[in-house]
Amino acid sequence: MIMTAHLTPFDPKLDLLLEREADVPVELVWKGWTDPELLKQWWTPAPWKTVEAEVDLRPGGAFRTVMLSPEGEKYPNVGSYLDVIPKERLIWTAALTAGFRPQGNGVLGAILFTAIITFEKTASGGTKYTARVMHQNEEHRNKHEEMGFVGGWSAVWDQLVELIKAGKVM
Repeated sequence: MIMTAHLTPFDPKLDLLLEREADVPVELVWKGWTDPELLKQWWTPAPWKTVEAEVDLRPGGAFRTVMLSPEGEKYPNVGSYLDVIPKERLIWTAALTAGFRPQGNGVLGAILFTAIITFEKTASGGTKYTARVMHQNEEHRNKHEEMGFVGGWSAVWDQLVELIKAGKVM
C-alpha cells in the first residue's frame, strides 16, 4: 500500500487537478469505478464509447479500456494499479502494464501519467471526487490539458453521477 505521505506535493507545472462533488454515495461511485461493465457505460465522454474494460483491483493489476471514436477507430489504453484502498483511493499509472511491466506507450500515446483518484464522503452523505494526474514534464501536462482534461474528466464524472441517479448502479 502506498501511503499518502509518500506522494509528491501537487505541482501546477506538472499536475492537473479536478475536484467535483455530487449527492451520490461513495459506495456507488466506487462500484462505478471498479466494475468493468459499469465502467464501460460512463468512462469515455460521449459521443465516444468505452467498448472494453478490464479492472484487476490490486497493486500490479491491470486497468485497461478500449475507447471507440465516433468514426469507429479503437484506442486501447493500458495501465497498472499502484494502490487500491476500497471506497477511498485508486492510484494507477499509464507507464506500466499489469504486473508492473514498463511500457513504451501509455493511455494517451506518448503521454505517460499517474492518476490519483480519491473519494471522500461529504457531510450530506454525497461524494467529493478528486482526480490528480501527474505528468513527467510540462510538455505532457500541457498537451493533456489541451486535449481537454478538465472537460473530459468532468463529463465522465457527470455521466457516472447520472448513471447512479438513474438507479443503474446498485
